[in-house]
Amino acid sequence: MMKHILTLTLCALALPGIQAHAQQEGGTPTQALIAYDSKTPAILTAANVGLKVDNRNTTIANLAPIRAGGTQVALLIDDGLRTSVGRELNNLRAFVTSLPPGTEIFIGYMQNGRVVPAGNLDGFTTDHAAAAEGLHIPAGVPGISASPYFCLSDFVKNWPGDAEGASVAQQQPSHKARIVLMITNGVDPYNGSTSILNQDSPYVAAAVTDAQRAGVPVYSIYFTDAGFRGGRGSFSGQSYLSQLAQGTGGIAFYLGTGNPVSLAPFLNQFKGALAETYVATFPVEENKKMVSLKLSTTLAKTKLRGPDQIRPGTVVVSQ
Repeated sequence: MMKHILTLTLCALALPGIQAHAQQEGGTPTQALIAYDSKTPAILTAANVGLKVDNRNTTIANLAPIRAGGTQVALLIDDGLRTSVGRELNNLRAFVTSLPPGTEIFIGYMQNGRVVPAGNLDGFTTDHAAAAEGLHIPAGVPGISASPYFCLSDFVKNWPGDAEGASVAQQQPSHKARIVLMITNGVDPYNGSTSILNQDSPYVAAAVTDAQRAGVPVYSIYFTDAGFRGGRGSFSGQSYLSQLAQGTGGIAFYLGTGNPVSLAPFLNQFKGALAETYVATFPVEENKKMVSLKLSTTLAKTKLRGPDQIRPGTVVVSQ
């Protein structure tokens, strides 16, 4: 534990030097959250991770794991979910209260193209028990979210402020790792038919870009809503959620035509993904709106996840 703390401290102390090095390399310091899936124990380092920016090999100036006290998790629940999701409330409460100490949590319900905070907490909080108290059965009204992608775009562009109850010192300008977990059927009702031939939604694409620009990976768990039934709706929604995960570096956890038997396994997988997330710092030419990223690793049986694109100068973690 002490070794891990020392490593993070040294990384933080080295940040000014890292930024200067990146600028000397001809670019502005840029950050991205990356994560890994491995069948063997793995520790990512700048030496075993490869990065291409716009298909050009780029040196990673720093690579460090995110820490619980520097992470914000937004749990966004579609308010149009079937009310049968109520049987999962205990699993959701257990998930929230079991997050690592220091992790900030926000719980909100997606309504009418925006996210409404749950309970009495308007922002992020480290009081996991208080946050869990705000969980409730969704309204179950067909289409009440308008579109989960409208809600996501609005949320990442208007990320809630400082944690509830934070001291004045804690409220100084800083940036913590921001991660979203959505529970939704993923259907975009504004893109018309859910036909397999109509899976190119401009609203999903916009949500992906907005999350990329904000440096936010988006994870999701599929659950049917009160309005869409049948295989086509399930396919369409999960297809969009997969696009969202692939574009931002998250995971769409569920593949099936009905509701999951339980959300608990996917919530546990999400917590595991948090523990396997790193922040990479590297130089990028600042005269571009967005650049593409490609990741690789020399670690055996290991795959890396990260955003397909990122905005030069993006900061995902700062002190």
